[in-house]
Amino acid sequence: MDSEKRYRAKIYGVVQGVGFRWFVQREARKKGIKGYVKNLGDGSVEVCAQGEPKNIQNFIDILKEGPPMSIVSKVEIEQIEPTDEFKDFEIRF
Repeated sequence: MDSEKRYRAKIYGVVQGVGFRWFVQREARKKGIKGYVKNLGDGSVEVCAQGEPKNIQNFIDILKEGPPMSIVSKVEIEQIEPTDEFKDFEIRF
């Protein structure tokens, strides 16, 4: 965990009802990233992701693109302190 980075991202645009959460979970698991994704009441999606720096950077780039039916208009990202809170990447409801 010492070399891991953790970020919280908020993704805006057409990101709900288009398979965004499942897309994010699949991509995170492929890269060994732990954390969660969830829809927010304002129509955006929140992602908390922790993993190796190169995998996290690639994952953030993927978030900016999103799945085919989504339209990502803005991504806000903040780096936060890594923890041992996560064992997997989950979809939260």
